Amino acid sequence: MLSTRLTNARFVTMDPSRPVAHDLGIWHGRIVGLDEEVTALPARRVVDLQGATVLPGFIDAHVHLAWTGLKAARTSIASCATADEVLAVVAGVAARTPADGWVDLAGYDQRVLGRHLTAAELDRAGGGRKVFLLHDSGHGCMVNSAVLELLPADLPHEDGFLAEGAMGAARALRLPHSQRDLADAIGRAARSCLAEGVTACAEAGIGGALFGHSAVELGAYQLAREQNLLPIRVQLMVAADRLHAVAAHEDDGIPRALDLGLRTGFGDAWLSVGALKVYTDGGMMARTAALGAPYEGLDHAGQLQDDPESLARTIVDGHLAGWQLAVHAIGDRAVDVALDAIERAQRIRARPDARHRVEHAGLVRPDQLARFARLGVIAVVQPNFLRSFGDDYASVMGARRAPWLYRGRGFLEHGVTLVGSSDRPVTDGSPLRGVQFMVERASASGRVIGPDEGITVDEALRAYTVGGAFACRWEESAGSLSPGKRADLVVLGDDPRSVETSRIGAIEVVATFVDGRETAAAAL
Repeated sequence: MLSTRLTNARFVTMDPSRPVAHDLGIWHGRIVGLDEEVTALPARRVVDLQGATVLPGFIDAHVHLAWTGLKAARTSIASCATADEVLAVVAGVAARTPADGWVDLAGYDQRVLGRHLTAAELDRAGGGRKVFLLHDSGHGCMVNSAVLELLPADLPHEDGFLAEGAMGAARALRLPHSQRDLADAIGRAARSCLAEGVTACAEAGIGGALFGHSAVELGAYQLAREQNLLPIRVQLMVAADRLHAVAAHEDDGIPRALDLGLRTGFGDAWLSVGALKVYTDGGMMARTAALGAPYEGLDHAGQLQDDPESLARTIVDGHLAGWQLAVHAIGDRAVDVALDAIERAQRIRARPDARHRVEHAGLVRPDQLARFARLGVIAVVQPNFLRSFGDDYASVMGARRAPWLYRGRGFLEHGVTLVGSSDRPVTDGSPLRGVQFMVERASASGRVIGPDEGITVDEALRAYTVGGAFACRWEESAGSLSPGKRADLVVLGDDPRSVETSRIGAIEVVATFVDGRETAAAAL
């Protein structure tokens, strides 16, 4: 007897051997068959989906759950349009904060304000308290003199604006968060993912200096799972700065590793360890993504997180320790560093199915596309970055480079696995809005960016299903509605393949099923 039979629906399976179906049977959380294979079988529960469209649950292959949940609980200045408005909010929060406390706000973005604030302005607004405004990119923060006094005198900053490693030093003054607080934040973020049809995700870096929240952050995810706060499947990337020298046997050829040899693949169907996260550069919002030539109108080309040889050694050591690598590389210079190091690692010890990933691949030159393909590197992009920030990104790249931003067609034509993701909470996490951008390449203002990089709706949907499953090594259990795979699926109010492209992002997510259990998305 089936646990559940879903009927009267348009199942878009993403399985080329059986692209569509109208019935789907579930038993013990797995898909057991489609159409005639299940229509005559008895079922404990039959759900009439009234003609809805059903897809495999979306896989968001690059998220920051703890950061998303914590940000949602903080006062935000994202809606402020002027420096004076921001300072008024800072003053209001400061008035409710103990004299020795921190004024901690989210949503800082100098592009909206037209300039950076200054440490002196925050001093006045903060009334002597320590002020910390996290940049929306996650790659910088704005602090006041009370914070700067706690940091090394030679730490580089721009009148209170700290970028990359300098930001990490300021964050370290306040970390770690408790596992209980992190578990609650993770649960909040996971429920937001579920409401957008996401049934599985990859958390893009725990335990590190740049985006980590605790040295024992993995335990927070275990706690969330144990206390039923985690309604979706999560794969954890571990920050590469957690690697350390180990006394492994010489035959293992492992120079650096995590304790006990923990690496990609450990865990179960709900919570597992995925890739090793390596940061090579910063972000475009903070103007720290490492480019081959300067930003338009600026006299610099961003920055690498470390010297290229140090970055390469980390990538090679991670490869030798058996990790899948997820290398953060946004600018084309950073992409060169990533690809060079991956090629070097594969020469030392070939691992044909390593499935190394470049996270973001924000600016990829034409000559780099063939290298992705030759090295078997997966491109994990965030289409909603251009939807939300495309006007700004296109301007700072200039007319020649703008078509290279967050590519789609270029990767596919070269045989590169293309994966869609969000990088939430940096911007909108909706996979459907990401699909819409991948097809039409239009920012929220209507500006078309790199139209030749547009792909089909089916290709975009594959990037959030089949592609995501492959990148996370879940292809045997997720990514398509095929017999034997997990019954993780999303019920939509319309078919993305048949509506006008401009309407895809607004399609209602009616419900999700994870492990065959239904969740009313609208109620989350």
